[in-house]
Amino acid sequence: MRTLYSRIILFALGIMVASALVAFWVTNLYYHFNLKSENDEKITGIAKNIANIYESGSGQPLGDYLDELTALGYQFHVVEPDGKEYQYGASFRSDRLDQKDVTNVLHGKVYHGIAAYPWKINVTGFFDNELKNTVGVPVQTDKGTVAMFVRPNTQLQFGEMRTFLAIMLILLLVLSFLLILFGSRFIVEPIKRLAAATRKIAGGNYHLKLGIERKDELGRLSKDFQTMAHGLAQVEEKRQEFVSNVSHEIQSPLTSIKGFSQALREEGLPDELRTHYLEIIESESTRLSSLSQQLLTLSFLDHETDKSAWSSFDISEQLNGTAATTAWQRQEKNQTIELDLEPAVIHGDPKLLQLVWTNLIGNAIRYTPDGGLINVRCRDLRNEAEVVVSDTGIGVDEKDLPNLFERFYKADTARTRTEKSTGLGLSIVKKVLELHNGTIEVKSTPGEGTTFTCRLPK
Repeated sequence: MRTLYSRIILFALGIMVASALVAFWVTNLYYHFNLKSENDEKITGIAKNIANIYESGSGQPLGDYLDELTALGYQFHVVEPDGKEYQYGASFRSDRLDQKDVTNVLHGKVYHGIAAYPWKINVTGFFDNELKNTVGVPVQTDKGTVAMFVRPNTQLQFGEMRTFLAIMLILLLVLSFLLILFGSRFIVEPIKRLAAATRKIAGGNYHLKLGIERKDELGRLSKDFQTMAHGLAQVEEKRQEFVSNVSHEIQSPLTSIKGFSQALREEGLPDELRTHYLEIIESESTRLSSLSQQLLTLSFLDHETDKSAWSSFDISEQLNGTAATTAWQRQEKNQTIELDLEPAVIHGDPKLLQLVWTNLIGNAIRYTPDGGLINVRCRDLRNEAEVVVSDTGIGVDEKDLPNLFERFYKADTARTRTEKSTGLGLSIVKKVLELHNGTIEVKSTPGEGTTFTCRLPK
C-alpha cells in the first residue's frame, strides 16, 4: 500500500515530467507556427548579403570565401551549373534535396527550405540539420550562376549554450526532486500527528495537544480537530455526569421504598403510620415511573427524524387546554392564571409541543407560592408564533440561568427541587423546541419570578 508521502512524491514527479513534455511540445508548435517564417526570412537576408558581398568583388574563390564564413557559425552547400557539389563547414545529417529546387535556384530563384520544412511534434525544426532545412540563393561566379544553400550551424552557435542549458535542466530536476522529497515531509508530518491523535481519541483519550502551529489548511484542520476533541471530552464528561445523576435519581426513591417496605413488616405498627408509609412508597414509585418516562422521551427526541406525524394546529388551543387541566393544582395553592391567547397556527408534532406547555405551566405552578400569579400569552407574529409563560415565583439566580436546561441540573440556591421533580422537564422543553427549529429564552429575578419566552417558526 502506497503511503501519502510516496503518493505526493510520485504525483509531483509526474507533474514535472508532464510539464516538461507539454512545454517542449508547445514550444515546438510556437516555433513552427510563429518563428519559422521569421527565421527563414532572417537567414534569407544573411544568405543574400553573403552573395552580394562576394559578387561585389572579393577577388577570392567562392570556396575560400565560404570557408572563412564557416567560422562564424554557418554551413554551406554549393551546387555548380555542371552538377558538382561542394560542402563547407559541418556536414549535414541528410544531404537529400529535390533536384527541382536546385534547378530553381540556378535559374535565379530563392529556395525557402526553412519556411517549408515539415512540422514534427518531437523535433524542433530549427535544430534539424538537413539540407532541406536551408535557404538557397543564386550566386554569380566566374563559372556562372551557382546555387548556395545556407543554414546556421546550431551545434557551433549553440554548443556551449546547449551544454549550459542541459546542466541547468539536470540541476533543476535534481533540486526539484530533493525539495519535493523533503518538502513533502512538511506536509505529511501534521497528517501523521492527526492520525496518531485519532487513535488516541478512539482509545478514549480526548485531552490532546497536537502542537501544529500553521496558518494553512492543515493548521485549520488541526485546530478544528482539537476543537472536536475538546467537544468529545465535554460530551464524555456530560455522559458520565448523566449516568451518575440517573443513578442517584433512581437510587434515592429505591432506598426509600426499600426502607419503608421493611418498616411495614414490623408488628404492632399503627394504621395511621402504615398508611403514611404506603403513601410514601406510592409517591416514590410514581417518581420512578415519571423519571423512566422522561428518560425515554429524551432518548426518543435525541433520535427523532420522522415527521410523518406532524400537522398544522393552533397552539393557543393547546395552551388553553393545558391551563384547564392544571386547574386543580392551582386551586390547591390558591393561584390565579391570566390567559392572553391569540390564534397561532404552526406545523409540528402536537403531542411533543403539549409536553412543552405542560412542563412550563407545571413549573410555574410548582415554584410559585400560594396566592401567586401566572401569566400565559400567545402572539401570532409575521413569521413566528411567540408563547410567554411568566410567574411570580421564587425565581432563579443569574449565574444558574445558562445551565437551567441541562439534564439533572440543580440550582440549589434558586429552586428547591420537590419530590415530584426529576430535573429533566426543561431539557425536554428545549429539545422539543429545537426539533421544531424553535428557541427558548429565560429571564428571572430571585424573589420576583421567572419568564420563559418560546418562539416557533410558522
